[in-house]
Amino acid sequence: MVEIIDLSQEIFSGMPVYKSLPEVRMEMYASHEEWDGITDSNTVSPSVYKLEMSEHTGTHVDSLSHMAREFKGQSIDTMPLSMFYTEGICLDLSHKGLMELIEPEDLVSACSNGNMTIKKGDTVLIYTDHYRRTYGSADWGRGPGLSAASALWLGEQGISAFGVEMNSPGIPGKSNREVHHVCGEMGFTHYENMINLQLLIGRGRFRFIALPLKIRGGTGSPVRAVAVFGEGK
Repeated sequence: MVEIIDLSQEIFSGMPVYKSLPEVRMEMYASHEEWDGITDSNTVSPSVYKLEMSEHTGTHVDSLSHMAREFKGQSIDTMPLSMFYTEGICLDLSHKGLMELIEPEDLVSACSNGNMTIKKGDTVLIYTDHYRRTYGSADWGRGPGLSAASALWLGEQGISAFGVEMNSPGIPGKSNREVHHVCGEMGFTHYENMINLQLLIGRGRFRFIALPLKIRGGTGSPVRAVAVFGEGK
């Protein structure tokens, strides 16, 4: 039997976003009552919502063009869909604290402790439990993050992408810019704002699916990320 685990945040007005990004605004654009000419109803049932948000809202993937100026031609609509439909593993780094760097030796140790091997083309998800511990609190933007050396190490394994629960893959002001640059230079990407990674620990390999919207020239896209267990090979 196939089991699908949702790894994606809800999108709603006023949700937490990265400090330099626009807030999410969601408002009713039209109702069924308007469409049907009903004027004496005490209830309103939305038929269309209007959304205002950045491409980097909630659970999302970055395009290579987002990583640095020199990668500007590699927008989200040009990236192969095979990057977003891969095998996946999840590594337990939940011992890492606020603003603590995740180094290559931490990743090697997590692979060993979980009896996991990174294969070429994998998506590697990094469980820190930061979402459950801090989402919506003052510490939400102060999570652990990869060092540039860790991003380089992951790139050397030939991965398609990695994913984190935090709203940045590295630590802002310490490693975040460098992690982005490594991704661009080595041709892999990352997902941010993932949830439910605790449900993947100890369960081995899975199918990872997180297709982006086909945004012309897009620097990223929200995704509905899922892990699928029990899929036929």
